[in-house]
Amino acid sequence: MAQSYYSSRVTSPVTSALDPASIMNGGKHLRAEDVQEAYMVHRDRLVGAIDSTKSILNDIRRFNKEEWVVRYPQLKEHSAEAASDEPAPSLKRRRGIRRSLSFADDPSSQTDVVLQPRKSMTRAVTLNSIADAQGEEEDPTPSLDKEDDSPRLLPSSEFHVLRLDLQLGASGASNSAASLVSQLEKSSIANLIDDRITSSLSHVNKLRQRVEDTSSKVLVTGDLNAGKSTFVNALLRREVMPVDQQPCTTAFCEVHDAAENQNKEEVHVTKEGVIYAINDESTYVRGSIADLEDIVAGNEEKQQMIKLYLADTRAPSESLLNNGVVDITLIDAPGLNRDSLKTTAVFARQEEIDVVVFVVSAENHFTLSAKEFLWNASNEKAYLFIVVNKYEQIKNKEKCRRLVLEQIKQLSPRTYEDAQDLVHFVDSAAALQPYAANPAFDDLESSLRSFVLVKRSKSKLQPVSTYLSHLLSDIQLLAGANAIVAENELQEARDHLEQARPVLERMKGGRDALESGLENTEEERTDKATSTTRAILTDALERVGQGKLGVDKPLVPMPSYPGILGIWDYAREVRRALLASLDAAVKLAEDEARVITSAGVQTIKDLGEAHLPEGVERSRRVFMPEAMFSAVRRGTKGHKNRRSSSGAVVAGGIYGLGIGLAQRSDMLETTFSDLFDVHHQIWLHFGDGSLKDDDESLSLVPTALSVVSVGIGALTMVGGQAVGARSLLEGVLRIMDLVGSESTRKWAAPIVGAVTVGLSAYFILELPSSIPRTVGRRVRASVIRKDGMSEGELFVDAHAGRVSKETRKVLRLASWDLRERFRTAMEESSKEVRGAEELERKASRAAEWFSNVGRRTEEIRVNAELNN
Repeated sequence: MAQSYYSSRVTSPVTSALDPASIMNGGKHLRAEDVQEAYMVHRDRLVGAIDSTKSILNDIRRFNKEEWVVRYPQLKEHSAEAASDEPAPSLKRRRGIRRSLSFADDPSSQTDVVLQPRKSMTRAVTLNSIADAQGEEEDPTPSLDKEDDSPRLLPSSEFHVLRLDLQLGASGASNSAASLVSQLEKSSIANLIDDRITSSLSHVNKLRQRVEDTSSKVLVTGDLNAGKSTFVNALLRREVMPVDQQPCTTAFCEVHDAAENQNKEEVHVTKEGVIYAINDESTYVRGSIADLEDIVAGNEEKQQMIKLYLADTRAPSESLLNNGVVDITLIDAPGLNRDSLKTTAVFARQEEIDVVVFVVSAENHFTLSAKEFLWNASNEKAYLFIVVNKYEQIKNKEKCRRLVLEQIKQLSPRTYEDAQDLVHFVDSAAALQPYAANPAFDDLESSLRSFVLVKRSKSKLQPVSTYLSHLLSDIQLLAGANAIVAENELQEARDHLEQARPVLERMKGGRDALESGLENTEEERTDKATSTTRAILTDALERVGQGKLGVDKPLVPMPSYPGILGIWDYAREVRRALLASLDAAVKLAEDEARVITSAGVQTIKDLGEAHLPEGVERSRRVFMPEAMFSAVRRGTKGHKNRRSSSGAVVAGGIYGLGIGLAQRSDMLETTFSDLFDVHHQIWLHFGDGSLKDDDESLSLVPTALSVVSVGIGALTMVGGQAVGARSLLEGVLRIMDLVGSESTRKWAAPIVGAVTVGLSAYFILELPSSIPRTVGRRVRASVIRKDGMSEGELFVDAHAGRVSKETRKVLRLASWDLRERFRTAMEESSKEVRGAEELERKASRAAEWFSNVGRRTEEIRVNAELNN
């Protein structure tokens, strides 16, 4: 039986009177006024639905470009193994269909959903997650106190209007172009969706024009030699269209009522490149009906439209053209399988056609071209008028009827359900025989007239309703799937923020502590290295000044005394040993600085472990303590001074102080003062005592040298009474007189003997111990300050500054590396948090927006009564 063509929701007295059954069974008895009023009500609802749908499509395009990249969903069936894991009774009770939701740009991401059919909708379903489906099964009673968490309405598992052809190759081949679709970016898929929506908007605009058009266009099409032109002639009850055993119709021939052309029968051949206007003769060429066959043959290679204006003298109750209700246009189209260009033209005209009358030969049934056309037409027109021509020539009519109906059931299910009124088996040629009864064709003509005129909501508006319903279903599937994506991304963003925000807050809170820790470590370790160096070198200098080695384990030991004959070499070797001990003290200070610096570097690493978040790459720098104090230094003129061949490195700048003192020739030079320091002894006993504090330990021990020094000093004081050159000359003369006197000769001998004895005692007893002290004092004095310099740089200060600078450089480099890593990590964390917050905002907005789209589409369905 035929389905209801008017919704039960309409409560108008007129539409209530127009019961679907009465329309189907006795529609010819209904008043034209009632039919027209019901048609207008239905049309107005569709116009409103079309406008609302256009608004939604435009909003989707804008949202896709400006706020959210719309994803293209794909619903796939679960494998048998996956389906067996679910409890069958639960899904059976829900009558749901389980599917796996994925997307073309991300096929690896899948979500289990349940498609639940709804009783009020023929092609709509409800999409639930598996957990939601189970939850609803456990609690089937809705609660008024709960928020409205009803699932979104979605179409069936495939798109109809917004379908994208992503199969670029054989789907079974992993190396085919189809496998490359998964590599498309989201934006590429979104652009394809936008193009498809643009095409749909264009089609919807044409649908609106068709709905508002009061006339109806009936397209008669089919395969070659199916008898289309013969069928049109039979409808007109006159032989107008050219008929031959070979294909004759090569152009679109539109048949209009002559009343539209001032009751004149004639042919108008439209011109290419202009829009036809009946009142503008420049847009067409006139011709006579008698010359129609020649006109069609002359335009075989062209694409002109041919318009025929015919007068039907039959009564309006019998005529299709002159029906007295609406203007009807019959369009005789070329055969589908004539050539690809003609076939494409037929396909393109579907959007402006209200009724499709498909003529199929009973001898050949449906060809591949016919099936493709009917599949394409069924997306918009649920009902097709099918004429099985040349039926009387078939011997086994029952077999033919059965095979044809089985094919129609597959191609157009709604047509098959109403096959009694929409599928007719006739012989059009027999209907043209004069005075011959043809009840089959009469029944066809009555049904076609009823389908076009009485049931205009079915013939003219139902295709629009079908297309609109499919489009809304596609929008609901698109919106529902993207709402699920948005909710998933919203939850992911929130979960990410729960982890990222605490990390960022900890880093912000620990930034000052890290900076303070790095500064304290740098200062403390540098100060410690400086103080340690000062202590080691100061102690070494004190020991050297006392004639001892500067360190306990020197590189060069103190030489043994070789005797009076080797005293000069002895003094030189003592000087070398003392200088080498100072070099060893500097080396010891550097080793201590390395240990202190290593500890500081480790402290900085510990600070990094404490303040850097997990996942941040730690420093791969390896601190090598032995690399300290080995860098190339620059001289005063900018030239590089590298290590000498002996391995010594000269440091200390212009003062020549530093490592390698024992290898410097100027420091190893031995003088008489290294054996007998007269100047030191004079100032020790007769000076202002400034050196007494420095050499206090030495001045406490009286020696033969000190005695001799005192004697010489006394003699000097005795002979120094006179002042000036004259006094000095007089003193010399007196000394000569004394030496020349007899008495002087008597006591001179004892004095010379005493001096000789003192010098002998000094060389024998005191030189082995006094030389190290003398050399040590001179070495200490030479490294403390440089002669000829107004302000000498202290040995200790020079090395303490050098060690401090090297230690600080290493620690500062380690601190800089940690600061940079912390800064980079903090920037990345901030960027990550901002990105998650932006994603949360967009996902929240998208989830709400797509849910609202679902509600809007459902409202359109209800208002336009598309659910029935």
